[in-house]
Amino acid sequence: MKLEQIYTGCIAHAAYYIESNGEAAIFDPLREVQPYLDKAQKDGATIKYIFETHFHADFVSGHLDLAEKSGAKIVFGPTANPSFDAIIAEDGQQFKIGGVTIKAIHTPGHTLESTCYLVTDESGKDHGIITGDTLFIGDVGRPDLAQELIEDLTQEKLASYLFDSLRNKIMPLSDDLIVYPNHGAGSACGKNMSKETTDTLGNQKKTNYALRADMTREEFIAELLDGLTPPPAYFPQNVLMNIQGYESLDVVMQKADTPLNPKEFEAVANQTEALILDVRHEDDFVAAHIPGSIFIGLHGQFAPWVGALIKDTKQPILLVTPEGKEEETITRLSRVGFDKTLGYLNGGITAWKAAGFETDAVETVMPEDLANNYEKAIIVDARKPSEFTAERIEKATNIPLDYINDHLAEVPKNDTFYVHCAGGYRSVIWASILKARGYHNMINVAKGMNGIRNTTIPLTNYVCPSTLK
Repeated sequence: MKLEQIYTGCIAHAAYYIESNGEAAIFDPLREVQPYLDKAQKDGATIKYIFETHFHADFVSGHLDLAEKSGAKIVFGPTANPSFDAIIAEDGQQFKIGGVTIKAIHTPGHTLESTCYLVTDESGKDHGIITGDTLFIGDVGRPDLAQELIEDLTQEKLASYLFDSLRNKIMPLSDDLIVYPNHGAGSACGKNMSKETTDTLGNQKKTNYALRADMTREEFIAELLDGLTPPPAYFPQNVLMNIQGYESLDVVMQKADTPLNPKEFEAVANQTEALILDVRHEDDFVAAHIPGSIFIGLHGQFAPWVGALIKDTKQPILLVTPEGKEEETITRLSRVGFDKTLGYLNGGITAWKAAGFETDAVETVMPEDLANNYEKAIIVDARKPSEFTAERIEKATNIPLDYINDHLAEVPKNDTFYVHCAGGYRSVIWASILKARGYHNMINVAKGMNGIRNTTIPLTNYVCPSTLK
């Protein structure tokens, strides 16, 4: 048996490839499916099944394209009701991949159809369990994502279902089982995930707060719901795409792979009200960018920030990318359901300037410059509330990037102010959003807290309930 975890760090996602005796299965595939086809071809295997642990919210799965290209059957767990042909497994139903047995274990809680898959090798030994978003390393799936789609379904009900699923279906299994979750640290599908992406079930029983043996149902629900921040706006839209279907990625790529010269780019922007998304490095953006464009750098957690800050996946988008990164950008947008890319600026900012078009800039200073002007400075911290609570500049105000669209009224309107984050990436996103909305009175602090710590600026640990949870 070959069992391979295929981890994609930018969205903290794990897909799985299992091969045995010339047959293969893929679990929770990403939108771009060619790598899975290539793996099977290399192994001389036929992809027999595509297993989905649930209807994903944080990415668009590649199940439909992969089924079309491989001929494999799509499998969901009990209660799933997709708008396309799929096997709806019964609780306990078994599937064969060569000499490997895959057993569906219905584990509602993260969503109602959530299902784990127990993997038994050719010798009959239980090897591991692919847990989707039911059980992570260090955490369990948040129970508030399915409630928007089903009337009278509350996060408390889902948390209670998850309590039963974990205690009755997962925890009785062998301690030496390897846990293979769908996500790691950085995913918005949980709140306490480890940077590790596998572990034994026995160790999780000892270390995962949600698997404490003496935990009551009430304690579980309270701890699971405590500190949950609102899910990103694109989550329900991705769920619907995964349930109802979507346009083939090949078609999306063909439409989006459209080079536009500066005049064409400007014309399309004016005719379509497209959002201009600049994905270059923040240093390049602050130096020169198209007025009104939004920065979200490709080198950071690009797709999750796009999904969190651009609320409608149907928003038309025009791209400004580093040379040669056009296809990667379009692909990564499609992973979170943004399929309306209309094209990209051929030749980038260099071509834009050469054509005589105007550029804008973000005033940026080093941390030492902020230190020299600290006494009179107004300072905004763009980091998460938890980061702000742990360590902050004494007189800073916290307006997190995550919630910027909902807290514009708190932004200083008349006075010049400084904005910083942890390392300089998020503060430029923050500043670009504000500039696109007509605010031009901010100064970005390069290097963020990483640089501020090396100055004379007074810092403090500040513990208080956040008003922005």
